[in-house]
Amino acid sequence: MPSLPSLRAPAVALLTCALLAGAAGCGDGGDGRGGRDDGGPRRVGEVLSRTDAEGHHYRRVPEEGAPEVGLIVKPQTGPAGGWEVRVRVRRFRLSPPGTPARAVEGHGYVRLYLDGRFLARPRSVDYRLPGTRLHRGTHHLTARLYADDHTVWAVADKPVEATADLTASP
Repeated sequence: MPSLPSLRAPAVALLTCALLAGAAGCGDGGDGRGGRDDGGPRRVGEVLSRTDAEGHHYRRVPEEGAPEVGLIVKPQTGPAGGWEVRVRVRRFRLSPPGTPARAVEGHGYVRLYLDGRFLARPRSVDYRLPGTRLHRGTHHLTARLYADDHTVWAVADKPVEATADLTASP
């Protein structure tokens, strides 16, 4: 049978743990995994009540370390015309098809909008915009970043996006 002094330290530790645990739990760092890092997803940003025009909620993240996006658009020559679109991302990776629908820091997909209407969800950073999609005049092409749970990455309550102007002539 163990002596009293050998049982006292674990009992004090358990009692202290029970008193201090609160909602976080004892010894798990508040993550519910018993202090283990299993490489799983973490809470990423704050989901806001604000949504985009299609009903996707914004996911606010701090500006420091937030993903960034840019667009490079070049007209294509030849009878087919059109534009070569390259989406440039920083601190962001496009998720492969079949990725679970959960937010993971710096991962997700891009959606392209033409004059505010959904155009495409490219699977890579390269996209070809056919000349037949545009009538004469100036148009706005926007690339917006989304988490895999379909929330919009946002900094300072604004979506992480970039817009380029395209001018189509006959």
